[in-house]
Amino acid sequence: MTAAAQNSLLAHLDTQPRVRDFLSRAVATDRASHAYLFVGAPGSGKLDAAWALAQALLCENGGCGACDSCVRVARHTHPDVHLYEPESATGYLIAQVRDLLEDVALAPIRAPRKVYIIDRAEQLRSNSANALLKTLEEPPANTTFILLGTSTDIMLPTIVSRCQCVPFRMLSTAEATDAVARATGLPEPRCRMAVAVAGSPSRAIAFLKSADRQEARRCMLRAVDALLHADEADILLSAKELMGAIHAPLADVKSTQQAVLEQNADYLSRGALKQLEERNKRELSARERSGIMEALASVRALLRDVLMSLEGASDGIVNEDAADIVERLSRSATTAGAVAALESVSKAEKRIARNITPQLTIEVMLFDIRKALICR
Repeated sequence: MTAAAQNSLLAHLDTQPRVRDFLSRAVATDRASHAYLFVGAPGSGKLDAAWALAQALLCENGGCGACDSCVRVARHTHPDVHLYEPESATGYLIAQVRDLLEDVALAPIRAPRKVYIIDRAEQLRSNSANALLKTLEEPPANTTFILLGTSTDIMLPTIVSRCQCVPFRMLSTAEATDAVARATGLPEPRCRMAVAVAGSPSRAIAFLKSADRQEARRCMLRAVDALLHADEADILLSAKELMGAIHAPLADVKSTQQAVLEQNADYLSRGALKQLEERNKRELSARERSGIMEALASVRALLRDVLMSLEGASDGIVNEDAADIVERLSRSATTAGAVAALESVSKAEKRIARNITPQLTIEVMLFDIRKALICR
């Protein structure tokens, strides 16, 4: 393997070696399917593999990791790779699939082909799935679909039958932590914390490279720590500050999007530019939601540590850098209170999925955690 190839996203799928080798062979022999269905539990790296495959398919050298195309895919800014996520609490909207199908009919912008990544494909409702089905049956020659799901049992059989299924095994926390430690050279406790917050090895690696994302976590931990002595005004201010911290990483995304628009403005039609702008809006919305869910994962991990400390299992604490916060909260809380606080985080995640205002959701969660944790 050349030095450049070692920088490819496929080469870094160490936690799923069978998937990595299978996809690498398919690209190398020009036998990639027009439609894949990646199946596995959350955190198994399906989305990472989808971006890796997209990079390999769009690169003239099968994913060298160094060319302009590879860099754009790695940064999630390539105009010919489209990521779709459910925009409704109950699943994909028919308008989303209609938008996808309209885009499929257009020629690629920069690469010889286009790739569509459809996350949480099990949330395609029957009408949306049926609208997509015909395209999966008769796809354009320059188009690849990558659907991501947790199980084939909860998806339409007709969709499953049109795709090549690729199973992903679930990673243990130890495996994920080890992968992050090898990639970053950072201490194991820090890597274990990043996995708990980000959910998968590649996201954990990106988290550890982002000062803004790490600051958002610290902001959340400070907000929960302050609940012991906070009044209503303090909690509202904490939620506002936290939203500011969550939005901070989006500045770089907006800057990159604007640069791409300016680069393509001279040769794209007005319709294509409008589609690119709409895609950018969706990406910003998805990044914001991802940041919020990451912040919620941070508080979930902290509260889990509190619960373990209360149960005398402090050797399994994830947030070693916040051991003082865990200790303070443990002195004030009960086991039942810690469990109730964790339930409030789950409720917040559901509210975010229903598109309830993020700041309001966080405010309510913080009030609920304070009520649950503090014994009066």
